[in-house]
Amino acid sequence: MDSSRDRYVDFLRAWAILLVVLGHWLITGLIRHPDGRITAPELLASVPWTQWLTLGFQIMPLFFLAGGYAASGSWVRARAGGGTAAAWVGQRAVRLLLPVAAYSALVLLAVGVCAGVGVDPGTLALVGWAMAMQFWFLPVYLLLSALTPALHGLHRRWGLRVPVGMGVVGLGVGTALVLGDEGRYAGAVEALGALNYLLVWGVVYQLGFCWRDGLLGGGEGRRGRRVVPVAMAAVGGGGFALLVGLGPFPVSLILVTGQDPSNTNPPSVAMLAWAVAQVGLCLLVAPGVRRVLERAAVWRAVRGLGAASMTLYLWHMVPVLMVAGAFYLTGLAPQPAYGSVGWWALRVPWLLVLGGVLGGVVAALRPLERGLAVLGARVRPEAGLRGVAAWRLWAGIGVSVWALTYFAGHGFAYGGRFPLAAAVGLALGTGMVLFPGRVRAPRAVTVEGALEEAA
Repeated sequence: MDSSRDRYVDFLRAWAILLVVLGHWLITGLIRHPDGRITAPELLASVPWTQWLTLGFQIMPLFFLAGGYAASGSWVRARAGGGTAAAWVGQRAVRLLLPVAAYSALVLLAVGVCAGVGVDPGTLALVGWAMAMQFWFLPVYLLLSALTPALHGLHRRWGLRVPVGMGVVGLGVGTALVLGDEGRYAGAVEALGALNYLLVWGVVYQLGFCWRDGLLGGGEGRRGRRVVPVAMAAVGGGGFALLVGLGPFPVSLILVTGQDPSNTNPPSVAMLAWAVAQVGLCLLVAPGVRRVLERAAVWRAVRGLGAASMTLYLWHMVPVLMVAGAFYLTGLAPQPAYGSVGWWALRVPWLLVLGGVLGGVVAALRPLERGLAVLGARVRPEAGLRGVAAWRLWAGIGVSVWALTYFAGHGFAYGGRFPLAAAVGLALGTGMVLFPGRVRAPRAVTVEGALEEAA
């Protein structure tokens, strides 16, 4: 595969993570009240025009696109080498679950200590939610990874017809969600919503397969190769405009409390249209971005960001808590009116301070990253994993998906309480994935080799 295309895929993943971090920081505004309480008003609800900013910051379709592209190549190589589906899925799951479990364990430890010493339940619930606000992505991506062998089999047989078909079904499900009576059919509506997470994000993931196999055109300057990306950008963008302008959907592509219907919980038809448009634009700008990525300094920056992407994604709200303690609890932070010109001017030093703190957090976590990389290389499933061990691994993935879904929806301290069932579920599920059966004899693993494999 063309190395310039591989570089572009790495860039998309790094760019998506960077915008997620900046977007979460931008919309997090803190207020210190006279009685010392710290609250975080919802910017998108308090200042409605900011919902338009989500058109640029909702970049996760590109992560699913790049993820599908990379998973396609990885699964094809594993299958050609005689690896089983369970082994491949287990290896991918280990790389995701190890850092997530380590992060969750540390956060849950802090929640347990705070609950034990009597921290205000409302404050604990708010902090627990903030520490898990990024988790919505994890169960969806883990489940799509587990389904990759089956989804790729459909792709080999029907190509572009697979994401088109998934999109049509997603359109029907989305319409049913809007028209359905949640009061009378709450269980059915909830099930359809869960299904649309897989359908909408699965469309983009499946498009990654198609992109890798050249089914979406290349955007390389020839008119014929630009037809599909142009059509995707035009149809997706036009559909989104109609659904927002004439239909019932809001413009915000990030959850806003009280907004019904929502574009993200579950993913709506409008989100699907925007995702398709974003993929088309991504393919159209690819040639120019690839030329920029040929510069050594740019590529070094992208590689560095990509290498730390999981750490950045998981830990990027920790600096918010640290800065809140240092500047807001102490009353040192200036507080212009929320959403005013002065408030927006302070977003610049806010982002810079958070960036500096996050850099320190990432540096401090580097030994943990290396240790997890070594552990992951030691315990990853053998290529021929099958039988009872394989079924145990699949069960572990199912339990992990359930636990991550709970944290994504409720946070780490729902109601100010320690989430015992979800904590046990994540520990059990991760353990079943890491150790599905007989552990092979340890082999020598160097830190450098483990980090190279994890990359």
